[in-house]
Amino acid sequence: MATYYVYIMTHRSGTLYTGVTNDLFRRVQEHRDGRAGSFTSRYGITRLVYVEDTDDVGAALQREKQIKAWTRKKRIDLINSLNAKWEDLSEGWFEDQSVGGIR
Repeated sequence: MATYYVYIMTHRSGTLYTGVTNDLFRRVQEHRDGRAGSFTSRYGITRLVYVEDTDDVGAALQREKQIKAWTRKKRIDLINSLNAKWEDLSEGWFEDQSVGGIR
């Protein structure tokens, strides 16, 4: 059964990006490499600060849409509820891929 991830990424400037994927490792790597799209490349969106998962693709897409419709404050409150220090949840994933990372 596949897992789908709804995630929020940011940059030190505070710009937020919400997305959905079935391969979180690959998608975060695309953001870090500037290959995820013009918005994320333009704003340097590279820090994963929030993630939730589900096995239902429809639920993941609906949740992404819901979060995107929220005010900035509500999205910030969501991040703070699980990651108050806004730590990069992908820290260390790409340093030594030969050791296994999260794959």
